[in-house]
Amino acid sequence: MSIDAPSPPPLVDPDAEGCPPEQRRELQERRLRELVDRLLAANGVQAERLRAAGVTAGAGVSLDELAKLPTVAKADLWEHYPWGLIAVPREDVVCLHGSSGTSGRPSLVPYTAVDVSIWAEVMARALGGAGANRSSVIQVAYGYGLFTGGQGMHHGGMRLGATVLPLSAGMTDRQLRMLADLRPDILCCTPSYAIYLGEALRAAGTHPDELSLRAGVFGAEPWTEGMRTQIEALLGLRALDIYGLSEIVGPGVACESLDSAGMLNVAEDHFYVEAIDSDGNPVPDGTPGELVFSTLTKTGMPLLRYRSGDIATLAGPAPGSPRTLRRMSKLLGRRDDMLVVRGVNVFPTEIEAVLLADERVSPHYLIVEDRREPARAELRVAVEPMSTPFDAEPLRAELTGALRERLGVGCQVWVVEPGTVPRTEVGKARRLLRVGEGEQVPEPLRGLF
Repeated sequence: MSIDAPSPPPLVDPDAEGCPPEQRRELQERRLRELVDRLLAANGVQAERLRAAGVTAGAGVSLDELAKLPTVAKADLWEHYPWGLIAVPREDVVCLHGSSGTSGRPSLVPYTAVDVSIWAEVMARALGGAGANRSSVIQVAYGYGLFTGGQGMHHGGMRLGATVLPLSAGMTDRQLRMLADLRPDILCCTPSYAIYLGEALRAAGTHPDELSLRAGVFGAEPWTEGMRTQIEALLGLRALDIYGLSEIVGPGVACESLDSAGMLNVAEDHFYVEAIDSDGNPVPDGTPGELVFSTLTKTGMPLLRYRSGDIATLAGPAPGSPRTLRRMSKLLGRRDDMLVVRGVNVFPTEIEAVLLADERVSPHYLIVEDRREPARAELRVAVEPMSTPFDAEPLRAELTGALRERLGVGCQVWVVEPGTVPRTEVGKARRLLRVGEGEQVPEPLRGLF
């Protein structure tokens, strides 16, 4: 299925999405100065860092010199948990969202009514870019709760004027029933759950042509073009990527549209994005770097130059699109997910790209970084075949060679029986496992190690 749509979907907010870039930059700079003033007035950790850098007012700040300003990271949220980075009176907070972090510590983010309105606005644009409109029925199969996925899609669908079906994650039999009975045209869930649903439909004897789905908005975990191909084949829709993080606003920070040529449009009137190298220096468009966001309009917990840990490339607007927004690539990986095996840096998405390029391989796989012998770290990959019966040895040998050629390092590949790799019906799929000294791999993979 082609990435490019024959005609672009209408703009939900023409003044924001189709604004001339030079005019948008003036707006961004004004909002940046207002952000700095809000942070200074809040007298929190960000204000201390700004003053230490010589910044005493927003009037002296410009986008051209943004890279000279201090950054903030997830560790700062943990250190000042739970309210340390709040910038408004507590009574102005209307909800809290967040995600679990190291050792189960949540990163709590306070939202004001203004923040929720911004979230609904950018999510409405994202869904509109996927072709949704007031006549749409949007099936939301992301989880609802502290995790921002379900609520973000819900806010955006209602702002758009569509009919929202808030099923939440899991309950696959009910998901299938609603697909048949209410005939939604937009599906929102994680890409791994989209695969799960597609396989459940196939097992039930339902052909994709029997569904009414036109597009799916899938995020919360990195996924590759290979997985896009498989999702589209299973569900008969256009599979689009969405990006967000609770610290910034949740889903809607950036989203692929039908006319964005495979990249994600950044809602840059609200979230100014940079890409930096490991030393904190800006990298040019097209060069992978860590995404850094400044929340130009947020009020509850505004962030200046938040280091996301996510690696991607940036680019200008899609040629010929009415959307004049800058774009980001699909995530290449996370800074803390990068594997270093015998001196070679490897992102899990590189491995997935090789695996799913082979039509014999199913989307169910597990990457294991085995450091039980610290001096001899090993990279191991367990994959399931797309169909049975299968000849495991030729597939194993070919994948081993393809991975060595792509990664520059050897790894052990096992082709396992279908159903061996653990599935998840709720939440994010676990595709990477790190095993340290004295640890065990989970059943039923233990016999491979």
